[in-house]
Amino acid sequence: MRVLLAGATGAIGRPLIRGLREHGHSVFGLVRSPESKRMLTEMGAEALIGNALDGPSVRTAIARVRPDAVINELTSLPRHYTPAEMKAAAERDSSVRREGHVNLLAGMRERGVRRYVLQSSGFWYAPGPGLADESSPLAVDASPGVAAGSRTYVELESTAFRASEIDCVAMRYGFFYGPGTWYTNAGDMGEQVRRLQVPIIGAGQGVASFVHIEDAASATVTALACAPGVYNIVDDHPSQQRVWLSAFARACGAPVPLQITEQEALATSGADGVYYATRLRGASNEKARDELNFRPRPLEWLQGRAVPNAK
Repeated sequence: MRVLLAGATGAIGRPLIRGLREHGHSVFGLVRSPESKRMLTEMGAEALIGNALDGPSVRTAIARVRPDAVINELTSLPRHYTPAEMKAAAERDSSVRREGHVNLLAGMRERGVRRYVLQSSGFWYAPGPGLADESSPLAVDASPGVAAGSRTYVELESTAFRASEIDCVAMRYGFFYGPGTWYTNAGDMGEQVRRLQVPIIGAGQGVASFVHIEDAASATVTALACAPGVYNIVDDHPSQQRVWLSAFARACGAPVPLQITEQEALATSGADGVYYATRLRGASNEKARDELNFRPRPLEWLQGRAVPNAK
């Protein structure tokens, strides 16, 4: 297949391009700078200079490539995963996701491209009993940042699935970890836990779903040929904040994380930080295992300490 990848220089870009090429696909990446173009060329993809926020630019790229499928991994996230930087980047990131999505869909319709693989969220489900499946609602009434992000994903998915001429696959990824992500020993979160900047908040009962970046990329390659729909691309054993954070700190050679109250955390981490630590639900990957043959590796730093039922 000829595959156009938007967001090719993000964390998932490198393993995704490699996986696509290993499966015999021709990969074309939409990039904005000569530096990014050189990077994609080195990875074996053909780079197209263009701006996802510019409709004519996107339509020109799609017309030139004539792809069989479009993969949307557009983001504009900050280098450092801190409340301040995430808040500062939120509007820009939302704009890139929304406008890029609209432009890609328009270009696909114009050229008759049917297969669309869309990045979505498998960690922002509304609270409820047990792990969330794909029919569970996203957290549109949560803390401000979580609610805004959830509403963005709802909008992206709904507009894509309403387009009857396009077969959409929404990949609801968990938190990425592994090379090139925040969650590695050498990454931003590794440095923060060594500085005791990431505390356990309250009882730390919020349940996080992670996925290794290589496993996410592999599932995305599979999505080119699967039935349209929504899939949770998360690991097998979502775990509570107090469990995964303590284990991550050990793996990074960091001190035991501090523990603070929810009220104390509101002043430092903000409402979103408290939500992540105490209200996240966690997601089930049963559908992806059954229909995509998805077999994610265990969360590397937990070493058997995951909480399978997240209770």
